[in-house]
Amino acid sequence: MIPLDFKKASGLITTVIQDATTKQVLMVAYMNAESLEKTMTTGETWFWSRSRNMLWHKGETSGNTQTVQAIAVDCDADTLLITVNPAGPACHTGHTSCFYRQYTERKGTQ
Repeated sequence: MIPLDFKKASGLITTVIQDATTKQVLMVAYMNAESLEKTMTTGETWFWSRSRNMLWHKGETSGNTQTVQAIAVDCDADTLLITVNPAGPACHTGHTSCFYRQYTERKGTQ
């Protein structure tokens, strides 16, 4: 197993969640060693909530769980890409993906 560099980012690893079927990026969250272990053990995604300072199981209250299909690690061992089969929307707004809005920058404005 590839050792992950949790120290690089104060104990948290950036984690990209992607739909295993559509390949759409669903969300980005953070994992610590404990949430990764729970993900590996249960087969569903667990994350570290930076705002609540606690572990959270995706779908615990909404029912929109994510069943893990594969976990890939980047070349620097500080980011994960997890492909999942989602049981509903990933975004708390009800959208399939948290990336449902387009960003457009206006040139010449600050």
